[in-house]
Amino acid sequence: RKGCKVAACVSPLAAGAMSSAVAHALPPSILALFAPRGPCEFKPPIEKRKTVKYSTMAHLVEMFEDPKDTPDPTFPKTMEQIAAEKLARRAVKNKDALEEANSSFDPTTDSKIKGDPYKTLFVSRVSFETSEAKLKKEFEQFGPIKRVRLIFDTESGKPKGYAFIEYEQERDMKTAYKQGDGKKIDGRRVLVDVERGRTVRNWRPRRLGGGLGSTRAGGKSQSVKNTGRDIGFGASCNASAAVSAPSPRPSDPPPASGGGKLQWSTERREERRSSHGGGDRERDMRDRERRDRDRGDRDRGDRDRRDRDRERERGDRSDRDRRDRERDDRDRDRRDRSRDR
Repeated sequence: RKGCKVAACVSPLAAGAMSSAVAHALPPSILALFAPRGPCEFKPPIEKRKTVKYSTMAHLVEMFEDPKDTPDPTFPKTMEQIAAEKLARRAVKNKDALEEANSSFDPTTDSKIKGDPYKTLFVSRVSFETSEAKLKKEFEQFGPIKRVRLIFDTESGKPKGYAFIEYEQERDMKTAYKQGDGKKIDGRRVLVDVERGRTVRNWRPRRLGGGLGSTRAGGKSQSVKNTGRDIGFGASCNASAAVSAPSPRPSDPPPASGGGKLQWSTERREERRSSHGGGDRERDMRDRERRDRDRGDRDRGDRDRRDRDRERERGDRSDRDRRDRERDDRDRDRRDRSRDR
């Protein structure tokens, strides 16, 4: 430590004038700090090389190509462009397949379709766990059923979620059409409609770009969520052809002119009502009379019940008054006897 302090006090200028006594007193590590450095390594001078003489390029401008002949720059496709092209190719492919399927669609000549179309009921939104026996049990309350057919996928064998039910009587099918819509089966509410493939002219199912309702019309702004029939809202998703109302049987009278696309027209509805002898009007009158009769019975029953309650209350009040009078008489007699004694 003493040697370090001494070395810190000695300046480099005084290293040459350091006495031999001081030099012998310092350790070698401290003396090495004051030792002179060796000479620098000799390097020869840099030789100047001859450089290339650059000239102008004005005389080469005429060799350039014309800007009009220059092709446009090419850029790689973005991910959005690739996805759009893929969607366009898929749309063209689906359109071709849809046109081919539409050209071959003819339910009247299909050997797999059996039964009377005017007695057949279409049931959709069926749960995948529902069986034909369960469907028959649920819809048998509207009338005797002749045949139930649950549709399955031909490739995977899985159910498609819709079925056809043929009734023995046409009136039972109409009753099921009116009362069976929205029926809950195996946790799902089914949608009920008539069979339109063989009864409606130019009819196409949903898989071929047709169908009714607007639950799959497009995005969230176009699709409508409902739990029942949506006939009155909109036409098919791809309404390329006009869809008429279910055609009547050959034996039925011809309909009035000007029928609507998806709903029965007012004239046709009036004609059906008059052809049935005003059945709807008579039914409404009977329902109104029955409601009035039931209301009168309820009112009369309420009046009788109020009268009985009033009479019972009046009898209870008279009984209480009589008991009070008898108790007062007994108390008066007791006081009189006690005073005579």
